[in-house]
Parts: sequence; structure tokens; C-alpha cells
Amino acid sequence: MKKGSVLNKLQVSINIVLITCCLLFVTSTIHAQKKQKKQKKEREVVVVAPSSELIYDDVDYIPEIKTVTFFNAQKEQSFPILNLGSSEQLILRFDDLRGGRHNLYYTIVHCNADWTPSPITSIDYLDSYNEEFVNNYRVANNTYQNYTHYQINLPNLSIIPKLSGNYLVKVYENGDPTKLLLSRRFFIVNTKVNLQAETVFSNAVSERDANQKINFTIFHPNLNIQNVYQEIVAVVMQNARTETIKRTIKPLFIRKDQLVYTDILTNDFAGGNEFRRFDTRSFRVTSEGVYQIIKDSLFRVNLFTDLDRSKAKYTFQFDENGNFYTLNQDGFDPRYDADYANVGFALKATPPDDKGYAYVVGKFNAYQRNKINRMQYDATNNIFSLNTLIKQGVTEYKYVWADENGKVIKENAFEGDFFQTENDYQILIYYKAPGFRFDQLIAFTELNTVNNPKNF
Repeated sequence: MKKGSVLNKLQVSINIVLITCCLLFVTSTIHAQKKQKKQKKEREVVVVAPSSELIYDDVDYIPEIKTVTFFNAQKEQSFPILNLGSSEQLILRFDDLRGGRHNLYYTIVHCNADWTPSPITSIDYLDSYNEEFVNNYRVANNTYQNYTHYQINLPNLSIIPKLSGNYLVKVYENGDPTKLLLSRRFFIVNTKVNLQAETVFSNAVSERDANQKINFTIFHPNLNIQNVYQEIVAVVMQNARTETIKRTIKPLFIRKDQLVYTDILTNDFAGGNEFRRFDTRSFRVTSEGVYQIIKDSLFRVNLFTDLDRSKAKYTFQFDENGNFYTLNQDGFDPRYDADYANVGFALKATPPDDKGYAYVVGKFNAYQRNKINRMQYDATNNIFSLNTLIKQGVTEYKYVWADENGKVIKENAFEGDFFQTENDYQILIYYKAPGFRFDQLIAFTELNTVNNPKNF
């Protein structure tokens, strides 16, 4: 074979290899560009909160809002109340599981004693702006679940309330008040009267083993009350739960500088039971209430199966009256590095009737009875079950029997009611002076049943 022929064939082979390499390079480049465009397009997809009607209560309006806490800065998870004109602050914290940075705004609304909006404008109750941008945030660090943590301190340089009373803070998106993320109630008190309160047995003989009654007296030597039935509203709630509120406008006795609220038919509360709880401060080992931890794309935590306690005798168990605390033993700051787990609840019980559903509630989900917190029932094994995302820490909860819309049928169907149960009670006194258009909050006290042992 001639030397030139061999060289020609070799050259052809080299050309073919070069052309093939070029084609592969071009193809891979085009594929990479398409992939980048696709990824960029996916990153540009933003989940925006839908329009929602404002509810003057503690509500999370989208399922991606989790772990909302609202308390006086002096003590974590305390009742969200502060003294008018003081240096105290309230802290509102929450996580947005949509991740990234969203343009969030907030404002506050003054409300009457019955939580209807007051007929006054923001100019009347705010000595500042009426809207502010949420600029305190941080993206979660070293977690399987992506989220962004937000914090709002009230009052601040932009939002300064100047009247006492009930308030609602609402957080919304893109400056649109209808794109609601959450709303929470809080209180500002300007003390003008004194309160003396106690817990006692229920006056109803049939309820003495199950209920707790709150009696109290208002002392008002420095406040001239002309018509108590029109000017004073007394409110009592159990464990800071809005759905337990009882309002009273008629004291049993009206004495000189005193209003006595000891009527046998008022402020009688079902005692309930101590809250159940589980501990996920660490995902390395199982702790209280937890029998299994599985590490996957997200942590999965399976709790021990709970039993119906409604027929059992009362047993003392320390609790925080439904509170929860975000904690992470393996991190540095649980606000940002505590992870989420898909928590599996199980309740072995028989349905009380065929009209309701079992819900898992606690302060961790604002006691909301919705589809996210509704349990599924396995009739074969008599087991109610639910899987839901909960942040690391110590979480307290209970089971409630309610209808499809969340309306309670029997509050403690699975828990039982006991007068020995340790509970906190909050008492708030409202005053509407003659000629005034809004209710002032003029007194507040909080008492605990265990601190009143002579009554039990």
C-alpha cells in the first residue's frame, strides 16, 4: 500500500473523530443551556399567598406558615400583653416553609372587647405609621426542610400604639392586605382598677369533679363607674385559648368601689386534662413520647400510640398548658437551625359518634381544627392517625372531637375533665367610658389553679 494512501485514510479518521467530538460538545452545550433555563424557570416560580378574608383571631392562612410564637419578651411563650407606655416589647416569630425571601408587611388593628374592629382609625390608636416592612429574617441553616424565619418586635420605631385595648396584628404579602399569611391577637393594658381572683369548685354538684370556677372582684376607688352594665365587660379565658373565652357584663354584687363576680352560673370551665407531650430536641436519640426516628429526605418521627383517657382516673403529669418550645440540642440557635420532622400521631379510641372527626391541637398550630390537623380513622384497628410537619423542640398537644368544619362537638372526648387539672386563667377587664367609641383594657391578672390549693 502506498504511503500517501495510508496518510489520507488516517487524516479522514482524524476528521471523523474531530467532527464527532464537535457534535457531542454542541449537543451537551445545548442540553446544559436548556437545563439551566429550566432550572432558572423553576427558580422563578413563586408561590404567592391567595386572597383571604381577615379573621379577628389567631389564624395561619396558608399551610406553609409554621411555628408561630407571640409573647412578651420578658418570658418566652408568656401571654401576649404589655403595659401601655412601658418599655416592654412583644415578639412575634414564624417560619415560612416556602423558603427564599418574600416581601412581607404587617400592621395592627384596634378591636373592641368582643373582637370586632373598633370604629376608630389608625390615626386615633397609632402614634406612628400604620404599616411596616418585615425586615428581620434569616434563611434556615443546615436543615433538611428549607424555611425562612421572620421576627417582628412590637412596639417599634414604626408601629407605636397609643391606646389600651385589644389588638390584632396581621402579616401579609407584597403590600396587599388580602394576601394574608397570619393574624394574632394581643393586648395592651392601662391599669386603672385592681383585681382579686381565685379558683373554686363548681357550684353545680354534678360538675364538681370535672369543672373549675373562677371568682373575682374588681376594686375601683379611683374610677367613677356610672352604669356598670354598659361600661364594664369582664372576660375570662383558660390557658390563653381564644375559643374558651367567657364574657360577663353583670356582677353578682355592686358595692361601694367594688364589683363582685361570684354568680354560680358564670365563669365555670371544664377542667380538661393535662396536655400530652413529646420531645424532639434531638434527632439522634428517642426521647419522651417518641419511639422511632427515621432519617430520610426529611426526618420522620413516630410517636407512641396514645390511649383514650376519658374513662381513666386523673393522673398528674407536668405540662406547660399547651405551649411548645423550639429547641435543638445539636445546634446553636433553634430559630434558624432547628429542623422539621414529619410527626406521626396515633390515637387508639372509638369514635364518640358518627358526626365528627378527631383533631390534633395545641399552641403549636394555634388550636386550629382544619384539614391539616384532622386525623384519619382506621375502623379495623380503631386507630386515628395523622402525619404533620412540626419543628424540633418540646411540643404539647391534645385530641379534640369536632365536625368537618372544625366546630367542637365535645372538647375533651378523648381527654376527660378533672377539677384537679392544673390550668392557667387570664382575666381581662374592659371599660367603655361615657362618650367613648372604643373599649379600654383597664386590668389584667393571671392565676394558676395549683397556686390556690385551699380550693382543691
